[in-house]
Amino acid sequence: MNSPQIAPGPQAHDVEVDVLVVGSGTGMAAALAAHEKGLTCLIVEKTEYVGGSTARSGGAFWVPANSTLARDGATDTTERAESYLEAVVRDVAPAERWHAYLDHGRAAIDMVERTTGLEFFWAKGYSDYHPENPGGSAVGRTCESKPYDASALGEERSRFRPGLMEAPVPMPVTGADYKWMNLVARKPMSALPRIGKRVAQGIGGKAVGREYVAGGQAIAAGLFAGVTEAGIPVWTRTSLVSLTRDAERVTGATVEQDGRTVTVTARRGVILATGGFEHNVPLRREHGGAIYDQDYSLGSEGNTGDGIFAGQDAGADLAFMDQAWWFPAIAPVGDGPVQVLLAERSLPGSLIVNERGERFINESTDYMTFGQTVLAGRTSGEGPRDMWMVFDQRYRDSYVLAGAVFPRQGLPQEWLDAGIAHRGDNPRALADAIGVPGDALLSTLRRFNALAANGNDEDFHRGASAYDRYYGDPTQTPNPCLRPLRGGLYAVKVVVSDLGTCGGLKADERARVLRPDGSAIEGLYAIGNTAGNAFGDRYPGAGATIGQGLVFGYIAALDAAGALESS
Repeated sequence: MNSPQIAPGPQAHDVEVDVLVVGSGTGMAAALAAHEKGLTCLIVEKTEYVGGSTARSGGAFWVPANSTLARDGATDTTERAESYLEAVVRDVAPAERWHAYLDHGRAAIDMVERTTGLEFFWAKGYSDYHPENPGGSAVGRTCESKPYDASALGEERSRFRPGLMEAPVPMPVTGADYKWMNLVARKPMSALPRIGKRVAQGIGGKAVGREYVAGGQAIAAGLFAGVTEAGIPVWTRTSLVSLTRDAERVTGATVEQDGRTVTVTARRGVILATGGFEHNVPLRREHGGAIYDQDYSLGSEGNTGDGIFAGQDAGADLAFMDQAWWFPAIAPVGDGPVQVLLAERSLPGSLIVNERGERFINESTDYMTFGQTVLAGRTSGEGPRDMWMVFDQRYRDSYVLAGAVFPRQGLPQEWLDAGIAHRGDNPRALADAIGVPGDALLSTLRRFNALAANGNDEDFHRGASAYDRYYGDPTQTPNPCLRPLRGGLYAVKVVVSDLGTCGGLKADERARVLRPDGSAIEGLYAIGNTAGNAFGDRYPGAGATIGQGLVFGYIAALDAAGALESS
């Protein structure tokens, strides 16, 4: 089957605008905010597709006390969110940054809805990642977009970035739907109506010329449609070569499209939204050590640090360069993609062991903490070097695995052939297959089963947090995350992937890029994963990465327009 022809998009040429946005993920929100303030804008995108890592993501955003939460009945307040971030972030990141995030979050989300036609909803029940802290919310603050009709892109549809996975039938699955899809065999009366609704929406939409998408595809498509409607040009296949300067001020950039170099003059500023440097393995090794031997990142392939390098050349300081939005995943087959493990780690009848056959973590913990724990252990030499998720036949018969392997399907033969999955009739047989000590694995399973039978993980507290329980199985009592393993066993190899790096240019509360002495580089802004994480090495809730792109894009645009103080 031939791939659809990608439209060439506008041709690059020397031009003068008010604001240049480099990167077409959440950078599109910055352009929309600037356009609303009457500024002329241009977006340049390195790859052939518009949407960045946003289009490949789950599409959630974590912005406390926003209008969607209030509209859907949440009782969140900025004051409670401030208490929560004070407890979670503490002194690992400048308080001015996350205070600005809270102060402007509601207005930023309102702007996105107003300029795109996207409709957001509260993913009620998707707990904050650390809800036990003061101000934390067990019902959560995460929001996402309702399914969006991507046919609104018209002729631009071919330039829109595809998602990570395509369902065998048209089916716009939101994050809230995904939770129940995993439980289709256990809670069919709750799951099947949701699945049926999405299948009907997908197939029915196709029948009348609509193409409903969800998650990151929805929010990125809506942003792109808004940009198109506003008449903001997007140059694809256009790389950032360097920033141009007049003395200490950034005045624009030199960019290259298909071998041609042109100059874009930006009267009010350049907003760097180029993503992180997740696909630059040498740079990751420079800042994180030899643990970055392989590229398992799910970020857009164009994210190699271009904006960070350009900012450094302009005198910028760096922050949190050893950090990423880590995500445990099933190891790839050959050069194929990894398959993320989200709900799977919380569902009962499973556990994760290291090369010694021992548990080492609360398997249900948020994915950034999971990755940080693994990498800290590898840096110290304690490991784990290798990881295996072990589960039994009842687990395989009950839950979706890796978002695509449905209950009772067994395991894909290609996984077994590649050695990233194994089956054993008993613990010792499985231990031999995955190369861990048989006595150790047997002892681990006996200990885990005893704890699970009582519903209390005394070793790692799995299921104690509301976040753990969100993706658990509500039919399993007293702990939806714990059940003893019985009978034949399976194991799949787990690696540390990521959704993108979250270290980069040091920026202030106005999204201005800072020098090592703390002074701002006039005319230069950094948002999203191009900037150092506003929460340091912490992840407060699902969607804090997209949230930062949207909110600081809004802040940067208002600052460039001279309208920040009046917002």
